[in-house]
Amino acid sequence: MSYQRTQFANRRGAAPLGRNQNTVAFTSAVKLGPVTHTVLVALMITVLGLIYLTQATRTTGYDYEAQKIDSKIADLNNQKTDLEVENSRLTALENVQNSSVAREMTKPASTDYVRE
Repeated sequence: MSYQRTQFANRRGAAPLGRNQNTVAFTSAVKLGPVTHTVLVALMITVLGLIYLTQATRTTGYDYEAQKIDSKIADLNNQKTDLEVENSRLTALENVQNSSVAREMTKPASTDYVRE
């Protein structure tokens, strides 16, 4: 792609160019027709659509990941509840009194309590 350098002459009647004003303009040697413009716009819309779909798909992937984590948390809560019930059953007073360890214990001869 090449560019042409065009210099604008100061026309009569136009205001004289002041300091820091552009006096040179670049024009492209390649001219695009209306069909080419339409194709380029369609191509840009397609690319933007693909970028949007990629981002939307990524968000859905995070949603599935969060759903898996929530399911795992619910399973662990159920397991915790089951373990609490099992702990209560195993530490019940009747089971402790009838256990083999309790049967092996001897009763103390005397019991003293500390008073304040």
